[in-house]
Amino acid sequence: MTTYAVTGASGHLGRLIVESLLARGASPADVVAIARTTAKVEDLAARGVTVRFGDYTDPASLDAALAGVDRLALVSGSEVGQRAVQHANVIAAAERAGVARLVYTSILGADTTSNPLAAEHLATEHALAASSIPATILRNGWYLENYTGQLATYAETGTVLGATGGATIAAAARADYAEAAAVALLQDAEGDVYELGGTRFTLTDLAAEAATATGAEIAHSDVSVERLASTFEEVGMEPGVAAFWAAIDGSIAKGELDTDSTALADLIGRPTTPLADAVAAAARA
Repeated sequence: MTTYAVTGASGHLGRLIVESLLARGASPADVVAIARTTAKVEDLAARGVTVRFGDYTDPASLDAALAGVDRLALVSGSEVGQRAVQHANVIAAAERAGVARLVYTSILGADTTSNPLAAEHLATEHALAASSIPATILRNGWYLENYTGQLATYAETGTVLGATGGATIAAAARADYAEAAAVALLQDAEGDVYELGGTRFTLTDLAAEAATATGAEIAHSDVSVERLASTFEEVGMEPGVAAFWAAIDGSIAKGELDTDSTALADLIGRPTTPLADAVAAAARA
């Protein structure tokens, strides 16, 4: 019997990984959902999944959460600036627990991109390489939800604002990436690095799909990275934070969130979610 654990199970991606494990035949009794807020995953416990408390900043809680775990999906944390240390805590606890394999959700092109989100992911990849645990690195591209979650704003303002310079983005639905993580946990391959991306589009394409789905007049407005940062400041962001998030669009403009890799579709055994489908589903929600 193999025991599979997923960290961050009360978050969007972690929960979907658990769901994908179950959908792909893992027994609920063999799945451990680790969450900082266990109340959010009580429904999983009702289905027979073991629910354990685990906090990336609390090594003792991680030791208890990982007891008896054979394979672990480490879902990257959400606290930018804290994640390298938090992930190191999980890796150390996994070593102490004797975890045999680990799957980590990194970012596309982690070792080459200028994306300011990448540094903590790369630090985690290095920590895994230095650990005793064989690891599979899933370098996730952008989530379609990063854009579909703003659909109401696009319709209200009539604008998809960005500083991507017309560059292409290879994005997939969160559920696509979650299914890939479940497959990576279930399969026997070790030591692989997968560059994952899905449907390729520009923000002009996104604006067109958003207009179709909402019936609103929506166009893409491309500005400089500096102007985008100023716009973020105008709506209340601190200057440093605004510059950080605007720099992501700068990395997109360099092609750093684009890939022609088919690894994601190959892993999940189906095409990734099309942009039009994701936008239409968000409009119906």
